[in-house]
Amino acid sequence: MSTIYCLVPSEYWQQFAERRDYVPRDYDEEGFIHATKGEDLVERVANRVYPDFEQELLLLVIDESQVTAPILYERAKDGLLYPHIYGHLNKEAISDIRKMRKAAGAWQIGESCCAP
Repeated sequence: MSTIYCLVPSEYWQQFAERRDYVPRDYDEEGFIHATKGEDLVERVANRVYPDFEQELLLLVIDESQVTAPILYERAKDGLLYPHIYGHLNKEAISDIRKMRKAAGAWQIGESCCAP
């Protein structure tokens, strides 16, 4: 399984509990869903994007081969390639949901928390 990851605030994720697909808040503006590849990069991105976020943050663990929308790997401002999902994320592709936890002011990947 080729795994990619997507960060989402828990409060926002809750509104998709009964829906087939997930769409982030900034989808209309961005035109795609931001994702990352590699656990070390997830933590780096979480600390860059959510440095002062104090609520619960979740990590969607996604089986890339199950995503029905096109995925393009594109270079970001930091020079790294990131997977971008160009369409809604079908929830069948989510294999796990994990809590992110803050330790010493930095985000780290935590335990599985809920069913996809």
